[in-house]
Amino acid sequence: MKLSTLPTAVAVATLVLAAVAATPTHAQMKEQTVTVGGAPMYPSTLVAAVKAAGLVETLQGPGPFTVFAPTNGAFAKLPAGTVDSLLKPQMKEKLTAVLTYHVVPGRLSAKDLWEASNKGGGKAKFKTVEGEELTVEFKGQALTIRDAKGNASRVTIQNVFQSNGVIHVIDSVLMPS
Repeated sequence: MKLSTLPTAVAVATLVLAAVAATPTHAQMKEQTVTVGGAPMYPSTLVAAVKAAGLVETLQGPGPFTVFAPTNGAFAKLPAGTVDSLLKPQMKEKLTAVLTYHVVPGRLSAKDLWEASNKGGGKAKFKTVEGEELTVEFKGQALTIRDAKGNASRVTIQNVFQSNGVIHVIDSVLMPS
């Protein structure tokens, strides 16, 4: 199934926390996947997270949104138990903050991000839906996103355009301060 055939709300929601897996797990092989930029996306973690955070309706909006979607490998880099902890009802506020920190208002292509960083002397800041800023940097052809704590995430797939925005797949989870 191609991403463009899914309703945009589900596609964007699925990609906020969905992941590109280099080696799918047994459970992932049983899941129905969508393809983004030629990479399989596994929705199990994301669907639970978006529902737990109460963000389905928000992401169904007209946007436009720019979504930085972490891969499964990005989530695997987090300390053990982090994702399970964030999915607990008492962690809804923190989960919502993490999810919305990966979303920037507007439709920002890689070219738009490059132009903004060029104007800013190699860096550009963008306010997220969560309220804090992300910093975008280009070094050669590499696009890097830095979170509020200074941690870097590399964009591995650029410009997956949707009717209500664009998705950039990243290799690390971004964390608000």
